[in-house]
Amino acid sequence: MSFASPLFLWFFMPLLLAALLTTPRTWRNGVVAVASLLFYASGAGGTTVLLLTCMLVNYLAGPRLEPHQDPKQAPGTRRKILLAVITFNLGILVVWKYLGFATEQLETIATALGGDFPVVHLALPIGISFYTFHHISYVVDIYRGERKALKDPVSFITYIAMFPQLVAGPIVRFREISDQLPQHRTHRLDDIAAGFPRFALGLCKKVIIADSLAPMVDACFATPSDEMTFGIAWLGAVGYTLQLYFDFSGYSDMAIGLGRMLGFRLPENFARPYSSVTVTEFWRRWHMSLSRWFRDYVYIPLGGNRHGVAKTYRNLGIVFVLTGFWHGANWTFLVWGLFHGALLVIERGFGWDSTPASKNARIGRRALTMLLVVVGWVFFRSADLGSAFVMLGHLLLPDFSGVSEAVSVATTNQRLVILVVALVIVVLPTSPVSGPYLESSRDKIATVARVSLMTVGLAYAAILVAGGTFSPFLYYQF
Repeated sequence: MSFASPLFLWFFMPLLLAALLTTPRTWRNGVVAVASLLFYASGAGGTTVLLLTCMLVNYLAGPRLEPHQDPKQAPGTRRKILLAVITFNLGILVVWKYLGFATEQLETIATALGGDFPVVHLALPIGISFYTFHHISYVVDIYRGERKALKDPVSFITYIAMFPQLVAGPIVRFREISDQLPQHRTHRLDDIAAGFPRFALGLCKKVIIADSLAPMVDACFATPSDEMTFGIAWLGAVGYTLQLYFDFSGYSDMAIGLGRMLGFRLPENFARPYSSVTVTEFWRRWHMSLSRWFRDYVYIPLGGNRHGVAKTYRNLGIVFVLTGFWHGANWTFLVWGLFHGALLVIERGFGWDSTPASKNARIGRRALTMLLVVVGWVFFRSADLGSAFVMLGHLLLPDFSGVSEAVSVATTNQRLVILVVALVIVVLPTSPVSGPYLESSRDKIATVARVSLMTVGLAYAAILVAGGTFSPFLYYQF
């Protein structure tokens, strides 16, 4: 079930909010937990059992990871339990997400050597990358003594399975939400009033902009290599850069808005990333919950930047290899991660990771950063490395061949207008960030924006949804 589907918008969400407003407050975590499992099962089917199994293992491990809980417990037992649970979580992720890819590589090698190797095909459970990271955050935060284990299974299910963030984030570290989970949490109409405009903003981003660009982008990236041109390459690369941002940030806005309506404050995930003047800054603004997770649970435990330049670069490299492969089992994601990791190392090594003082220098650096990000997205979106290099080659070699018939048909006037509007939006000044601004600001501009969004924008988005023009969120595949 998608947030941008008629079933969710006109049945699931209204019924859930009505249930929350009419039930005793001590029931509300239970309502959210049951609704979340139903939401997940509607899309995941039989793989819901995998989620439930992971939740059971991590819930039972939680109390045994708390410091000083059992004086009779042998030294090192907590650490062994932690390593076992993390190994279990990562093992589930590796098997279901990467085993097929690994066996495909072995099959290729075996074929080259004149042999054969069976390829394993497993259905990828929805949101497995996200709930795996939630589970790891839960057990590590308890082990470190930063939070207590949840004794109430309903609260634990609410944290892990909360449907706004379960499928595609934001990745909510346990420490960020543990204080919001107790049953005395209140649910108010004020939360709905604050959260719904944020949800509407995300819906408009997704349905009006991202989904409008999708057919044009798909046509560009589906162009055979012998038909690829300079125009097609740039249209596809820029179009995908905009589509991905408005799709994923739109999802995050909808998730944060839904969380607020349910009485929770989920962490921000985007802060105008395309306004960054360095790639380092880009990663402080893009998919921020993922960056924070890798910082807290991988980069800092590896030593961060505390043990010299060489180990700092090594740690950055490890983080971005993992970041790439976290997104998918394909060499394109690994190259994308290595590309960004290399850029961060270069910026840090030459002292280019700080914001220039002069205005002209900032404009130039912002343009360069945007160009590098666009190049990276070509790897991220392409089906394979060969296709990515073909498109990159045409990005760098101007020609006057125009576009193919398929791309021309997909590039309607309406989509071109949306493309221009999206470009204008992303080149606006760095602040304010639209989501938090609409949610919390009470000045006249924010009020006018909320009213416009809740009337014209929401009405147009609803028409598009009713017409069946929406598509799945891009990050559902991760």
